[in-house]
Amino acid sequence: MSRTILIVEDEHILREIMKDYLLEEGYEVLEAGDGKHALALFQDHEVDLIILDIMLPELDGWSVCRRIRKISNVPIIMLTARSDEDDTLLGFELGADDYVTKPYSPQILLARAKRLLETRQIREQEEDTLSSSGISIHFPSRTVSVDGEHCSLTHTEFEILAYLMKNRGIIITREQLMTKIWGYDFVGDDRTVNSHIRNLRSKIGEHAKHIVTIVRSGYKFEEKL
Repeated sequence: MSRTILIVEDEHILREIMKDYLLEEGYEVLEAGDGKHALALFQDHEVDLIILDIMLPELDGWSVCRRIRKISNVPIIMLTARSDEDDTLLGFELGADDYVTKPYSPQILLARAKRLLETRQIREQEEDTLSSSGISIHFPSRTVSVDGEHCSLTHTEFEILAYLMKNRGIIITREQLMTKIWGYDFVGDDRTVNSHIRNLRSKIGEHAKHIVTIVRSGYKFEEKL
């Protein structure tokens, strides 16, 4: 089944270049030049991944990301012309799954999009349910429940939780998480992982105690009473 990618970019030439690359790879493409149009397209179509510029007319990328995260965990790659670390962390805190700074290589952006889509597809084909310590993951629907209540996670938060739970009791280094979740070509650092772990912990409430920080090593999912 063909995957649909929504490109949200106000620069027409950049949007067309990325569109051409995606079409050549067999993806369906939707495109928007501003934030309001992007939200309208997302509401009216089934979208599997969003490539989202930050600096947009009508409604900026931060606002678009924030609104989408209220209703969906669709993977989001944010684009920015600035390399400000605070911008990157804010993007992750709002629920972005990856972050690319302009100017960028279309091939690299395409590779990152492919990886996000592939990990999502792999999860869909895995075991139906994984449960531990009051937390349940349902892979076909990519939903998480905590003590029977729905818990809304982003794509990356979902992947991190699933990886830690599948390897419960085992120390997972930050480097392993970065490789598993973002890929070998990821250029981020430990702070990226820490930011996502912090967001994940805040969403699972008192069950955050099961995600244990191992000093100078990484993290471990522990089944505690």
